[in-house]
Amino acid sequence: MSAPTDTRDVILEARELTREFDGVKALDRFSFKLHRGEVLGLLGANGAGKTTAMNCLLGLTLPTSGDLFAFGLPLHQHRIEILRRANFSSAYTALPGNLLVGQNLLVFAKIYGVRDPRQKIAQLMELLEISHLAKRVTGQLSAGESTRVNLVKAFLNDPELLMLDEPTASLDPDIADKVRKVVRRVQRERSIGILYTSHNMRDIEEVCDRVIFLHKGRIVCEGTPSEILSRSSSASLEDVFIKIARDGEIVDEP
Repeated sequence: MSAPTDTRDVILEARELTREFDGVKALDRFSFKLHRGEVLGLLGANGAGKTTAMNCLLGLTLPTSGDLFAFGLPLHQHRIEILRRANFSSAYTALPGNLLVGQNLLVFAKIYGVRDPRQKIAQLMELLEISHLAKRVTGQLSAGESTRVNLVKAFLNDPELLMLDEPTASLDPDIADKVRKVVRRVQRERSIGILYTSHNMRDIEEVCDRVIFLHKGRIVCEGTPSEILSRSSSASLEDVFIKIARDGEIVDEP
């Protein structure tokens, strides 16, 4: 029996997206749809194509071929308009290190045109339990503190589309659990569409509605975590991840 059609708005779509570097395909005819109110996990080992996909979706890298759409609009022709309705956070992207945390967030709030920016910043810092960091120098934060500050930045403009790259990297298990719950809470309250990358399968199982596994730039499998497990010979999603990273398949050959 085929899966029921998702009737929610498609807010992000890639069609046959290909990106080559010196003749090597980092992405190979990569296609997907992200619906409003859905969390889609993009998984794969280092070198699978996740970062290239994210960079194309953010407009930082042009695809060699294929098409990208957000909110029904061609991404590259409407990039500024789309980015006003979107945001991004990565554990590996640092905010300016010489400013205080509060100053950094205020700058971004003004860029995004946030109303009552100081109040919005205070609310989000409280939500992520980092109010005490407001007067700290950003460059002196720990990796885990920086990750949560980046998440505050990502929520500032109430995005309809959010791309999160390893949002729980460098966090201890307690804070990672809190971040997962905050992401899910905000996503459900605002019906945000989220594209979510992680190497932490607990993240994926708790946060993602659907997942795509990439291997050498191509989609190996996609579906809900439970659907993928049911089609594999593995006992856990982590075992599926390891098998795809090693063999590019989700089941053993007979």
